[in-house]
Amino acid sequence: METLAGERPRARAEMPPPVPPPTPRRSPARALLVAMRPGEWVKNLLVFAGLVFSRQFDEIDPLAAALLTFVAFCAVSSAGYLLNDLRDVEHDRRHHEKRRRPIAAGELSPRMAAMAGIALAVGAVALGFAVSPEVAAIVAGYGVATAAYSLVLKRLVIVDVMTIAGLFILRVVAGAVAVGVSASEWLLICTGMLALFLGFTKRRQEAMQEAEQPPEGSSASRPGPSGPGYTRPVLEHYSLPFLDQMIAMVTAAAIISYAVYAVDSPFVGSEMLATAPPVLYGIFRYLYLIYDRGDTRSTDEILTRDPGMIAAAVVWVGTALFLLYVF
Repeated sequence: METLAGERPRARAEMPPPVPPPTPRRSPARALLVAMRPGEWVKNLLVFAGLVFSRQFDEIDPLAAALLTFVAFCAVSSAGYLLNDLRDVEHDRRHHEKRRRPIAAGELSPRMAAMAGIALAVGAVALGFAVSPEVAAIVAGYGVATAAYSLVLKRLVIVDVMTIAGLFILRVVAGAVAVGVSASEWLLICTGMLALFLGFTKRRQEAMQEAEQPPEGSSASRPGPSGPGYTRPVLEHYSLPFLDQMIAMVTAAAIISYAVYAVDSPFVGSEMLATAPPVLYGIFRYLYLIYDRGDTRSTDEILTRDPGMIAAAVVWVGTALFLLYVF
């Protein structure tokens, strides 16, 4: 095409793509707080199960003991996250999301992270002793198990998820010991099954993400979740059909064990079955988000930010408190 003057128009200069603004670096204090992953502390709310189900929620001394135990578990779990990030810093730097973690991003020095982790672990055990020696022993055992998970166990197929389930159970046991009651066997089984459910669904999320987003710098074409170069090495041993089968099994087991626990409630009997609908909805909603919506958020983000999950939690807590303290 020519212009009226017979000259060819000049080719329009291509504009370079916009450069995203640099992510502001966090201060050391802010970076340390982020590395401690306070969002994950929601899992430590299981400590209050013994307090609530023993109908001591309105008593000062048991409430104070449960609160101290909760803080202790928050501290020791944060120490575990710091150890995990120190151990996996090179893997995290090759991951499209985890490279933003403070240690991997260079915002938090390994020395400061290590010192903070030691201080948190020691402080957690001290808080446990403030409740009772038994609680301190459980907190210390939790710390040892977390360290073993970060260093070895999370690289062992199936054992990794079973370890996570064991850590959930320790929270419930510690909370029960803190308030001087024994946790129901069915409550522990239900807790373990729900933890396995969360663990296997998390592995499925990670396997899907790795298949769709290879690690930075990797030229390998990996159409499925069994290729080389995974930022979480254990994913090489998990296939989607296997994970789907595990999720189906533990989902059914979690629902059945909760139903049995509700029927066998020591204070309100089978009336506790009224809390089953929000539990069922929460499980089904979680599966819907993972499978149908392809939700890649972390467990704590789904539990605390999804409106459906929040509604299920509120209804469950309200119903349980009504049955235990009013009904």
